[in-house]
Amino acid sequence: VQLQASGGGLVQTGDSLRLSCAASGRASSSFAMGWFRQAPGKEREFVAAITASGLSTSDADSVKGRFTISRDNAKNTVYLQMNSLKPEDTALYYCAAAPRPTRLRDVSQYAYWGQGTLVTVSS
Repeated sequence: VQLQASGGGLVQTGDSLRLSCAASGRASSSFAMGWFRQAPGKEREFVAAITASGLSTSDADSVKGRFTISRDNAKNTVYLQMNSLKPEDTALYYCAAAPRPTRLRDVSQYAYWGQGTLVTVSS
């Protein structure tokens, strides 16, 4: 499975961005998908995830109510709509795919990773 993340950029506090993650390869639409982020000097952290069917999602407390994950299996693409962005959201955002996760928030469950897209929020 190959993952290509895009949509990052430089925005101001309160702005919105939509990240996309295009998946290709074997049965990618059958995988759960997640977004993680890593700020300079910090560990990679969970942001949001969605099951293969798209019927269930999970969000980190820090983004709840501001970020929304969704997927279009016909296009093999997962999205992260980010609203009301804050400077603390500045990070490199990665999309990842998990074949059969038991815990959507667990980074170790994800076997495939994209290259990351940079989001910078200025104050």
